[in-house]
Amino acid sequence: QVQLVESGGGLVQPGGFLTLSCAASGSIIDIDVMGWYRQVPGKQRELVARITSDHTTDYADSVMGRFIIYRDNTKNTVVLASGILKPDDTAFYYCYARIRGSSGGPFGDYWGQGTQVTVSS
Repeated sequence: QVQLVESGGGLVQPGGFLTLSCAASGSIIDIDVMGWYRQVPGKQRELVARITSDHTTDYADSVMGRFIIYRDNTKNTVVLASGILKPDDTAFYYCYARIRGSSGGPFGDYWGQGTQVTVSS
């Protein structure tokens, strides 16, 4: 059974910094893309940042230059370092990974439970 567990999140003041971490566990053979998405009530879930197994990154325009994503392939973890936070960054953040499990089947999409990030003074 593969699962993603997030940590971090919480309340931060505008201009502040926050780090979100996510660890994949279970019977894992390979992890392709890992990333973070966010969602606010009434809107679709949107990509924040993602990173491939060879560390190629992709960012939403709204976070470019403020957020950094990185991963540790030996620990199956991905981290989103969020800086110069704005009230518009307030959302529920979800970890995502494309994983092939020990069953040897195709890659599947996995999501964490999510963690709330609130940017407010």
